Parts: sequence; structure tokens; C-alpha cells
Amino acid sequence: MNPDRNWKTLLPAVPGLAFLGLIMVLPVAGILLLGFTEPQPGLHNYERLLQSSSFMNIMRNTFVVAFLVTTFSILLGFPIAWFITVASSRLARIVLAVVLLSMWTSLLARTYAWLVLLQNSGVINQTLIEWGLISHPLPLVNNLTGVVIGMTYIMIPFVVLPLQTSMAAIDKTVLSAASVCGANRLSIFGRVFLPLLIPGLTAGGVMVFVMSLGYFVTPALLGGARNMMLAEYIVQQVQNYLNWGIGGAAAVILLVITLAIYIPVLGFQRQATTNT
Repeated sequence: MNPDRNWKTLLPAVPGLAFLGLIMVLPVAGILLLGFTEPQPGLHNYERLLQSSSFMNIMRNTFVVAFLVTTFSILLGFPIAWFITVASSRLARIVLAVVLLSMWTSLLARTYAWLVLLQNSGVINQTLIEWGLISHPLPLVNNLTGVVIGMTYIMIPFVVLPLQTSMAAIDKTVLSAASVCGANRLSIFGRVFLPLLIPGLTAGGVMVFVMSLGYFVTPALLGGARNMMLAEYIVQQVQNYLNWGIGGAAAVILLVITLAIYIPVLGFQRQATTNT
């Protein structure tokens, strides 16, 4: 292909790429420098973090929550995406509108709604007590349970949309051919249908996992200080303690780990897309 043509094609994208670089690359570079230079040059901020048991607990909380949220989002979002795909056009539009409406509603409002629902005097606990299923309120807030519930609700649409797109793109004759060849429903699902969904499933899962790693509002309101996640820790170090070096080092550690997870998964997704 002609290199000059490639450059001409790229020219309209230059302003957008420059803007993205300005608002993303420069701040990240600044944070990277803070981790190495504040309060004095060196690796002392990273050594302090990696030797801290409390920071290791925060990292564990962050990745456990991200994994659980991703898992539950996929398990709950898969049937919704399937229903949107097979339902009548009118009903599918209604369900899709509900999914989109949940995304467009204010994040803070949704989180406070879950705070009201999950507290000891909330609707969920009071209903369970009235039904005689429990005798005392369940601890559903100020812990990781509340964080997982609230974040799963927020993340489900980010799984539903790519999954539904992948499902809608599947040629139904392929499934019919598998049935004609003698495959039962379980075999068709596991050996034909599910492999065709790998690109959409991977895209949704990676998006949810990466977003969950850096979430702040929902864990801060539903988790409490005892169940801090990494984004809360960074905000605390910078805003409360003005410890820019530790905050920058923690942000860089999160960025490096995220890229270490994201890049191999991206390669796997490309390979799966090529194979399908």
C-alpha cells in the first residue's frame, strides 16, 4: 500500500490523537515522574508500597472485587443479551432501553440507591426479616459484599452490549447445521455457539475488569474505610496527606499491572477474532 496514501488517511485523525495524547499521556507521564521524584529522587516510594502489608491488602481487595464483578456481570449479562437477541423487535427495544437507561442514570444516584437498599434498615433486609428468612439484618454495606453488588449492577450493561452484538452477528444456519449433524443443545452451545462469542465476551469482560480496577465512587460509598480499594487509596494519599509520591507510585503500579493483563488478553481476542 502507498505510504503517502496512509499518511493522507491519517491526517484527519491527527487533531483527535493529539488531544488524546495531551489529556492522557502527559498526566500519566507526570504521575510517573512524581512516583520517582517526590519527596526525593529514587525508588523509595515503590519500596515502601511493596513492603507494606496494608497496601498488599488493598491490592488484594481491588483485584478480588474486579474479578468477582467481572464474573457476576458476565453471568447476569449473558441471559439479558440472549433475550434481546431472540425476543421480538419491540420487546428487545424495551429491554435494551432499560439497559441503556441504567447506564445514563447518574453514577452517584445509582450508588446512593444501593446504599439505601442494602443498609440494615433497607428494603432488602427488612423484606427478608418480614418473610422470616433471617432474624437479624445481613451486613450488606461497609464491606466488599456491598461493593460487589453495587458495581455489578453498574457494569452489567458493559457486558450486555458487546455480547448482544456478537450474538446478533452469528449466522443461525451454523447452529441449524450443527443440529442437523446430530449435536445436542449442550454440544451446540459449548462447541459452536460459545466459541463464536469469544470476541464479544472477551471485550466485555476486559472492559469490566479494567474499569473495576480503577473505580472510586461506588467502593468509597459502599465499602467503607476498612475495605479500601486502590483508587480510594490514591485519592487518600493525594488529597488527605498531600503525599504525591506515594499516590503517583501506587497509580503507576496499578497501570503496569493493568497493562500486563490487558495486552495478552487483547492478543488472545485478536487471535480468536481471526479464527472465527
